[in-house]
Amino acid sequence: MSVTIDPITRSVVQHRLSSIVAEMGEAMLRTSYSQILNSSRDFSLAITDTRGRLIAQADHIPVHVGALPWATLAVEKRFNDIKPGDVILLNDPYHGGSHLPDVTAFVPIFDGETRLYWTIVRAHQSDIGGATHGAYNPDATEIWQEGLRIPPIKLYEAGRLRDDLLDMLALNTRNARDFRGDLAAMVGAAHLGERRMARLFAEFGAPTVAGAVELILDAAEQQARAVVSSWKDGVFYGEAFLDDDGRGNDDIRIAAKVTKSGSNIEVDLSDSDPQTRSFVNSSHANTQAAVSMAFAYLIDADIPKNSGALRPLSIVTRKGTIVDADDGRPVTLCTSHPSNEIVEAVIKALSASCPERAMAGWSRRFRIAIQGEDPRSGRHFIWHLFQARPGGGASAGGDGWSSIGEWHSAGGIKFGSIEVDEVRFPLHFRRHEFRADSGGDGQHRGGLGVSLDLVIETAKPVVGNTAGDGMRHGPCGLLGGKDGVPHDYRLVSNRRAPRRLRTKEAGIEILPGDCLEIRSSGGGGWGPPDKRSKSARDRDLAQGLVTGSAVRDA
Repeated sequence: MSVTIDPITRSVVQHRLSSIVAEMGEAMLRTSYSQILNSSRDFSLAITDTRGRLIAQADHIPVHVGALPWATLAVEKRFNDIKPGDVILLNDPYHGGSHLPDVTAFVPIFDGETRLYWTIVRAHQSDIGGATHGAYNPDATEIWQEGLRIPPIKLYEAGRLRDDLLDMLALNTRNARDFRGDLAAMVGAAHLGERRMARLFAEFGAPTVAGAVELILDAAEQQARAVVSSWKDGVFYGEAFLDDDGRGNDDIRIAAKVTKSGSNIEVDLSDSDPQTRSFVNSSHANTQAAVSMAFAYLIDADIPKNSGALRPLSIVTRKGTIVDADDGRPVTLCTSHPSNEIVEAVIKALSASCPERAMAGWSRRFRIAIQGEDPRSGRHFIWHLFQARPGGGASAGGDGWSSIGEWHSAGGIKFGSIEVDEVRFPLHFRRHEFRADSGGDGQHRGGLGVSLDLVIETAKPVVGNTAGDGMRHGPCGLLGGKDGVPHDYRLVSNRRAPRRLRTKEAGIEILPGDCLEIRSSGGGGWGPPDKRSKSARDRDLAQGLVTGSAVRDA
């Protein structure tokens, strides 16, 4: 039976769906155990339907959400006996996951006996097993060395927890307490979404909600196509480069051929470099998410970012390349790299089609995970660096945001409280401030990175792993703007010669009292530097964002 949906009802349903995923996010923030979730907020929430269409998402981590339709399709393919009370888990990148640390929980939404939607939580775990702590293994040559692979499985069946399965999962992580607590928070947040959807059905009726969803998707498509239609038609090319794969292969190329015709966009990444034996490969779902991010950043901010808005976009890849790796290849770095380079290549290409919408390069991810023993408690700890967030790229709208993070998170990942980290971990943040002169010059300046001096206050040596990129290639300037300054990370010790840290290292010994001197990258500049106003340069100088030498060189 068809129903007639008036514009007011459609709008109310749209905003209710948005509020549901936002409330799910607040539940996650307040109930999760690990620093990576309750401080840095490395999680995302969404609602999809049984066809894998993205209906609503919260403003968290774009690279998570863009892959969720593919994860939904993997769940739908695996199970044909979904019941109320079931909870599905997965993390495998070759079943719609992002990378192994990102575990995803699905709760089905029923109206009576009819299953209509899923409420979904994807959250980064502090550890997922594998050869190295913290899930990123720079030495991995196959995915089995990166951690525990979880295809779609039922954690709960008709409301009954499978204790044996949970025990097996927790046993394969180095921090079982946080894993169990974070997983419980994820399931709870997804069930909260389930209850709120039931209330929405009770108020409007499921047929009305379903009809409104179709209109919401159609409206988002119309809005997106109206924007794309205003861009210049043509075939455009862009490229970006990873520094290396950690195994001697430098300047790994991401190549985007973008065809814009009318209201349609085709992004062809087939000419990208071959896959590697390193963890910088990307799975198909992750690449789909990265291209969707780039497109979403170029259309109007108020267009709902759902599957309707993405209908103008088609994506072409070639199996066996860095952007569409064969099953079994290591991929753990992929949510950062090559995701950020995919976004950069696509936006570079489309800067010739819609220059006023394109932004300069955002900085790249360079993370550190530290494992050791806290001398205050004797407890084992794993700490992930989320401080020293790098700078965002400038745009026609103005200077880039400083310390905002990378393209794949677009500000969704936070660095949390330094004071709380010092209480929870044996660390001392001796310095944490904007890194002057790190943003690329231009008519609009790139956002600044951060200068961080971090002292390790343990009684025994700890072990560090790095995973990232951007020591050689800074974020790209655009339309005449200058590139941002690359990262520069150093390990300084009273007992050993200081050394520069590489972006892909495992097993770094860090002694008590050693200092990590971290200088994170600034974003790229937009437009010719000679068009930057004198008042803007005077303001930068007065606030210490640039130095006198930088002003003289401009």
